[in-house]
Amino acid sequence: MKFSSDVAAAEALKESYEKLRLEIGKVIVGQDETVRLLLTAIFCQGHCLLVGVPGLAKTLLIQTISNALDLSFNRIQFTPDLMPSDILGSETLDNERNFRFIRGPVFANIILADEINRTPPKTQSALLEAMQEYSVTVSGQKHALSRPFFVLATQNPIEQEGTYPLPEAQLDRFMFMVYLDYPSFQEELNIVKATTTDNRPVVNKVISAAEIEAFQHLVRRVPVTDNVIEYAVKLVHKTRPGGELAGSDTKNYLEWGAGPRASQNLILAAKCNALINGKYSPDIEDVKAVALPILRHRIVRNFKAEAEGISVNEIVKRLV
Repeated sequence: MKFSSDVAAAEALKESYEKLRLEIGKVIVGQDETVRLLLTAIFCQGHCLLVGVPGLAKTLLIQTISNALDLSFNRIQFTPDLMPSDILGSETLDNERNFRFIRGPVFANIILADEINRTPPKTQSALLEAMQEYSVTVSGQKHALSRPFFVLATQNPIEQEGTYPLPEAQLDRFMFMVYLDYPSFQEELNIVKATTTDNRPVVNKVISAAEIEAFQHLVRRVPVTDNVIEYAVKLVHKTRPGGELAGSDTKNYLEWGAGPRASQNLILAAKCNALINGKYSPDIEDVKAVALPILRHRIVRNFKAEAEGISVNEIVKRLV
């Protein structure tokens, strides 16, 4: 996909973003911030983790987004008995008694990892190479995944028997952790009216794989001033208790801070946030707009923070 100039490409990205929002809005009521972050992750070639109690349309939202994108889509329902081969695929003997690799559901452009915390870490780790290297290794053979590739996962925050917290290494590979809250009274009225009839809205495909890849390259070409990069890196350093920039909140309430991947994601997401808002270069406000969902799952509270009821969101908001 080629554009006459980067300016034309930036305008096309903004237009595609608005079209996607309209198509998603045919099915999803409200959740504007969640939609913004999910689309930002897609344009930045990132992965997203949605956290919310049952019934908030997490799965429906991801399916609706996949319907609006001209990409292949697979859903993996994570359960306690799921094995890595159920995700990646396995080698089997064919009729000539030769080993042949049967691809698993991970070989698609969009992967819905539904209730990802309901499977043990052994199976969760099957996605690590795919999310970082865009390939999987089975029996010593590396198999490349088709691009673009996104893992959009859902997680139930209610801890109960049969759930397993995601390892920090895997959490770090998600660009955003997005919390879905209950809809407002008016939004829930609209949801009930829209979902209790026989009308089925049709979601049109508005963007192709080639366009998404072009937009991903465009986001990386967006120029950023040094002061914006310095702000993003300083913000990440403020989360590290042993660092020079650590403040009182960090020293008192945090056990571990965010790593360098957080700094990279802050700048990438800020670039995309600028483009979808009609700007050609991000400023500090764009970094602040994406800081919370990027940092909240990369920092670890200590016992004092938990005892005093200081949430991760509150700590991040104090640092920004």
